[in-house]
Amino acid sequence: MKIKLLTMSCISGLSLAMFAGCSDSNPAIGDFYNAGEGITSSDSQTGTETGATENPASSGSENQTVPTSNTSVSSDSGSGISSNSNVANSSDSGLNASSNSNVSVSSSSANTPASSANNGTSSAVTASSSSVAPAVNSSSSTIPSVQSSSSTPATQSSSSSPVQQVISNGETPVITYAASGATVANTNNCVTATGGTVTITCGGEYDFSGSYSGSDAQILVNTAKTDSSVYLNMKGLTLTNTADAPIYVQKASKAFVVAKNGTTNTFTDGSSRTKTYNYTNDSGEAKTDTTGACIYAKDDLTIKGEGTLIVKANYNNGIHTSNDLKVKNGLITVNAKNNGLKGKGSVEISGGTINITTTEGDGIKSDTEDATDLANGKGSIEITGGTITVTSAFDGITAANAVVVANGESKSPNIKITTGGGQSCLSLNTSSSGGFGGGGFPGGMGGGSSCSPSESMKGIKGDSSITISGGVIDINSRDDGIHSGGTITLSGGTMTIATDDDGVHAEKALYVKDNANVSVTIAYEGMESPDMNFEGGITSVITTDDGWNAAGGTSTTSTGNTSRGGWGGAGGGMGGSTGNLKVSGGYHYVYVGTGDTDGIDSNGGISITGGVIIVECRMNGGMGGMVDSDGTTSITGGKLLGFGTNNSEEGTQYSVNFDTNSYYGTSDIAFKPSFSGSKMVSSVGKPGVVSSVSGMTKTCFGNSTDRCVYTK
Repeated sequence: MKIKLLTMSCISGLSLAMFAGCSDSNPAIGDFYNAGEGITSSDSQTGTETGATENPASSGSENQTVPTSNTSVSSDSGSGISSNSNVANSSDSGLNASSNSNVSVSSSSANTPASSANNGTSSAVTASSSSVAPAVNSSSSTIPSVQSSSSTPATQSSSSSPVQQVISNGETPVITYAASGATVANTNNCVTATGGTVTITCGGEYDFSGSYSGSDAQILVNTAKTDSSVYLNMKGLTLTNTADAPIYVQKASKAFVVAKNGTTNTFTDGSSRTKTYNYTNDSGEAKTDTTGACIYAKDDLTIKGEGTLIVKANYNNGIHTSNDLKVKNGLITVNAKNNGLKGKGSVEISGGTINITTTEGDGIKSDTEDATDLANGKGSIEITGGTITVTSAFDGITAANAVVVANGESKSPNIKITTGGGQSCLSLNTSSSGGFGGGGFPGGMGGGSSCSPSESMKGIKGDSSITISGGVIDINSRDDGIHSGGTITLSGGTMTIATDDDGVHAEKALYVKDNANVSVTIAYEGMESPDMNFEGGITSVITTDDGWNAAGGTSTTSTGNTSRGGWGGAGGGMGGSTGNLKVSGGYHYVYVGTGDTDGIDSNGGISITGGVIIVECRMNGGMGGMVDSDGTTSITGGKLLGFGTNNSEEGTQYSVNFDTNSYYGTSDIAFKPSFSGSKMVSSVGKPGVVSSVSGMTKTCFGNSTDRCVYTK
């Protein structure tokens, strides 16, 4: 940020002895308090970053909000005068601001050249603020005291410290990394640098560039939480900390990591931690901390910018905050040993292209355990935009509370998740002897147990609820595709799921309605919950066991999902549980493989009052078939058409031979089956061959172009 300056040759109220070497060549303090002067930005980046109203004095189309000023000035034996200056109420058209100033002028040998006559001696002189600039609103002029880490002192006084260029004219501090460490221009009494460690103690904007690697390569933020936000503007920075975290936000009101347009910024951490940090928080409490991520924050953290951010986390998490994490835009790649993105309080993603790979953890995670926080909605993940690719060892997206996926105001999220290497142990039979699309399922798989792992490797998991109303979601998971310990509501968006366990599993209730489009391409059971409600949408499930299972158990396996926050195993099936299933709208397709399999199964009652349902059931043993209920089955509306190889326990059954060459049904509904059989269930009268589907409405299931139903 450039600030038009009125040069002050010297400060008139002080002895010339205090300012040895004061001349026109010394950096001057600009009269940026003058209300008539405007502000122009020196940032060459003019990208269209979102969330602009939060970012002070940045370039492009962003609105500007610059924090109020606290000014301290120190003179280092002719090396320059530094000030801590922040300006309030700026806008793109100019600046009108007032200044709060406490000015301390002191001389020090810390930045005195080796040839200086004072030979390292120092003295301190204090002058009143009126000798530099008039003080306004002095009650807010005190600079907060910051307790720095014991291992990273806030004030650098060592004679071995690199000599810094100090220019205190109110401009944005500029930090440049090179092989020897970091140098700082425009410190504003807010930045210190020792080797590769840069400590920031004031709110405001800070520009970073260059490259450095070492055990001290770190940007450490420790500002009062009553101060303004801290913006770390990355303009082409490569920072490798061989022993710790390259970015550590120890304390701040809010912190922003901004990858500027056209730049690539890479952060790498060490594979172990031995360093601890001792500091005092704003409540006066002593804290001891160890960094647990490559980019590690104790307070709210936002990732934004139109540039590229690459995070290589060798120790634990990639990007972590103990509070709320927001991702607004940017090209973000995270390779992490444990979790990729973690906001303990919450995670919000509204944009960006995000690629996450984890070798031992989850992809995106929020996991607060505090009961009060959970009651207030913390521990949740909300995604309203962005192109997100997650390849995780365990869960893809997991929250201790709720997961929400919805369309944003001008964008919709696109999410692709692969967990545990993806679906692998269930398979389709490719023989030509019949079955789905000429394939079908091997007879040994139907009625067998799920082959999901004992670890939780779910696609999307929300312990209290999952709500999906928009976006495009593709899940390939070793464990359940979408799983909640509470309620799942699917009302919009397009979901494609391949899994070795359940496609969609809700412990309390499942709702499918409105414009939801759900396609489970392979699963042990397609959808399962004790309370199932199909009110609309389009669904398709292809399974090796039951298609829909209204039951009250917690798992389909006797061993599965008991670890890492899973919801426990049922100990061998769903026997003894109860459930209810209701269908009142939508278009639904269910295909189940051979064995003791049911198309629609309820451990309680079944009520069908509307909607269109196609069931293909290749059961060849056991009881159940196309429709199975342990309670009362009531079919008073809708259109149900079932194709089977064995009798159905429920529904009106007809002995009708069918094959794969013709459409079957009535004048109201028609479907071409994928295998041959002799049993049909119909709620619209006796079915038979339908010679023509001309004039009927075609609705296809999933991504298929031939698995379609025709209705009137």
